[in-house]
Amino acid sequence: MEAPLRAARVATYVYFVLCGTLMGAWVVHIPAVESRVGISHAALGGLLVLFGLGAFAGMRAAGHLTDRLGTRTVVPASGALCAATLVLPGLAPGPWTLAAALLLFGFTNGCLDVSMNAHAVHVEQAYGRPVMSGFHATFSVGGVIAALAAAAATATGLGPVGTLAVLGALGIATALLTARALLPGTAPAGTDAADGANGANGADGADAAGTAATSAATSAAEAGRARRRIRVLAVLALMVMLSEGAANDWSALHLKDVLGAPASTAAFAYGTYAAAMTTGRLLADRVSARHGSAAVLRYGALTAAVGITVAALTPWVWAAFLGWALFGLGLSGCVPQLFSAAGHADPAAAGTNVSRVAGLGYLGMLAGPAVIGWLTHLTALNHTFLLLTLLCAATAAAAGVLRTAPSPAPAPTPAPAPAPH
Repeated sequence: MEAPLRAARVATYVYFVLCGTLMGAWVVHIPAVESRVGISHAALGGLLVLFGLGAFAGMRAAGHLTDRLGTRTVVPASGALCAATLVLPGLAPGPWTLAAALLLFGFTNGCLDVSMNAHAVHVEQAYGRPVMSGFHATFSVGGVIAALAAAAATATGLGPVGTLAVLGALGIATALLTARALLPGTAPAGTDAADGANGANGADGADAAGTAATSAATSAAEAGRARRRIRVLAVLALMVMLSEGAANDWSALHLKDVLGAPASTAAFAYGTYAAAMTTGRLLADRVSARHGSAAVLRYGALTAAVGITVAALTPWVWAAFLGWALFGLGLSGCVPQLFSAAGHADPAAAGTNVSRVAGLGYLGMLAGPAVIGWLTHLTALNHTFLLLTLLCAATAAAAGVLRTAPSPAPAPTPAPAPAPH
């Protein structure tokens, strides 16, 4: 099983890189698409909301499909469809067709996002140690590949549509060829057969019925606790990803507008944040294996709170860079831990649970820039970042939700009675 499991892990890396590449390819071509369609920045902003809504719908749909059909079916299908729809925004001749293209591309992207995370949960389960953060780190690698591909295409004279078409075709081939290495679907771990065997083996009918009723009540209580836990994980994902979304759109503007840094220098604020996040995700699995996922979430969120507070209050550019770096490093391991916990809460419903946590988190990422923008009507931009401090502190305080109850210790075996003399 060692070789197939390693192959499945590599395949999961490939799908995360694929998702990052497809998303990055769209992002780097946004200016060209905006110019081709002839719309304003405000109109583009409204259309991008449709992409987010499509992604949210795709996440919810993929969660149920993954649990019904298995990740081995849904992941490659989602990857191929996402790659196939990549070219659609580039082909759109007007705002309405662009809206439809973004809605469809967002839907397929959301399907790929949830299904590959659900498969990552199964791989992590098979390994028996944390590996989720490493998968999320490779998503960023996909963005770098997309940027390099766009630069190379521009140098050779290939236009945006041609670039998107080529990357889409390569993406379809990658999604389909990698499918064979994925793990087969995981069957729900039920206990009915074992309970039935126990009932047949010993006690009378009344005792068996009583045991079954007790077991059902226990299962119902555990299911209720699992649902409450998923809700808490989803709220934590909302707070963490809202913070991530705010950093994506406002970090460079913070250095330029608040600290007066040149535009060339301000651009490195996001680069510093992104590099620290990628580095943290490469290291987070080892930290989680040694200290536990709750520690990664708690101390990561606290580090992020310190970092964004420094960035918000410092008058010095170098200290702002340090603050954004700490913010990215602290947040880096939070989302992977939340997704992993959601998937492990009930392996038979990993797709559904991941979709619930990821979906609400994604809405937070979309809302983050807007929330900060709205708050700038009330206070200075840097002071709005203190909201992120509060969100990160609240996440740290609730990190105990990731702790799993320890298994009951086995009863000690009584020592044999001494032989009579």
